Formats: sequence, structure tokens, C-alpha cells
Amino acid sequence: MPTASPLVTGVDFVSVPTQDLDRATAFYTDVVGLTPGPVWQRPGSEAVGAEFETGTLTIALMVTEALGIEFSPHRVPIALHVDDVAAARAELESRGVTFLGETIDSGVCHQALFRDPDGNVLDLHHRYAPRG
Repeated sequence: MPTASPLVTGVDFVSVPTQDLDRATAFYTDVVGLTPGPVWQRPGSEAVGAEFETGTLTIALMVTEALGIEFSPHRVPIALHVDDVAAARAELESRGVTFLGETIDSGVCHQALFRDPDGNVLDLHHRYAPRG
């Protein structure tokens, strides 16, 4: 039996809904500290999206209603890898971020949940236990 190549070979980006691209861009740039990338704009209209590189995955902010999609924030977290959750949390708190409770120690990883200005849940995440 011949071996088939995998159909899916990776994930290119994750979509993050927003109602205000300028506000969301400022948050992800100035507060979270991500580097902005390309901005998506239809000819003759306002921008409808913006990209941010995380090193492993692109976060794509999208003005969903401009794309004909009803706005609804992510209620489950997008885990953002950090080397030290406590230090990253302290830095974001100094920038005005309010966290959704105490830092979680799952026995495998540390996590600290917060929301962006549109209500999307984000997670500072660090896995400390080896896989497997």
C-alpha cells in the first residue's frame, strides 16, 4: 500500500475577531509586545485585518463584520508561549492588563488567562514538564 503525504502539514494562522482594528492593533503591539506585520485592506475601503508573528504561528486580527461574519469573541484561550509566566504576567499587569484569576499550575504547565479589548481570551503559557 503506498504511503500518502499528509494533507495538512501545519497551521498558517489563527483568526482573532475584532470590532476595532486600530484598538486591537495597539493592544497586541503596545501591551502584548508583538511585532505587527501586513495589514489587509480591500481596494477603496478601510483595513479589515492585521497580522502579528509569534515565532510559531501568525495571529490574524479580523474585523469580522466587514467580512460578513457576525462578531463573537473567542471564549477559549489562545495560548501564547512565554519563558516565565510570572514575569510575563507582572509585565502585562504593569501595562494595565487584568487577569482572570490566579496563575494556574496544571502539573504540566503554568497558565495565566486574560482578555484582549474585544473579549478574546488569551493565555500566557509555559510547559515545564517534558512531553510524553
